[in-house]
Amino acid sequence: MDVVVAGGHGQIGLRLLRLLAGDGHRARGLIRNPEHAADLEAAGAEPVVADLEALDDLTEYVQGADAVVFAAGAGPGSGAARKRTMDLGGAVKLVQAAQAAGVRRYVIVSSIGADDPASAGEEMRPYQEAKHEADAAVAASGLDYTIVRPGRLTNDPGTGHVAAGPDVQRGDITRDDVAATLLAVLKRPSAIGKTFNLVGGDTPVDGAVAAL
Repeated sequence: MDVVVAGGHGQIGLRLLRLLAGDGHRARGLIRNPEHAADLEAAGAEPVVADLEALDDLTEYVQGADAVVFAAGAGPGSGAARKRTMDLGGAVKLVQAAQAAGVRRYVIVSSIGADDPASAGEEMRPYQEAKHEADAAVAASGLDYTIVRPGRLTNDPGTGHVAAGPDVQRGDITRDDVAATLLAVLKRPSAIGKTFNLVGGDTPVDGAVAAL
């Protein structure tokens, strides 16, 4: 596969690029800061400098890809306005680029709770609202989408075991295991059209994705 990852220097994006490259795939990561290029190269990935917020059209950056993954985000220290320009706006721009370039496969990293942003606390609500709208845009795009909604992210070592499904309750999940799940989703056509929650669990990643 040839996969373009938006948010290529993010904590999940960089892990996914490393897994893709290690599995023999072409891994391209969109980054805003050229100084991050060396980290992607060390992971076996191709750095592509492209600022998702500044650019209006991302089409040229996804040409020839088999799939795109939106793993970018404004981050916990950002305000509500930036969550809309990045978590929502960036995701929509990537949808438009995929449509224009003829890239059918689109995977987005969302969040548990994005289906009901009104239930989120005041601090988290702008983030969940942006994710909710981004997910809706992806689902309505006509692309071969998968929406992955991880629980609270940790930097603990991955276990290779998860719980995945639309009714899975909130919990923690390692970033390693999220990246492994994204790779499994990209490799399995049966994951197309699925939206699911993802937390730590007892089922091997490949088996959990196969059972969706």
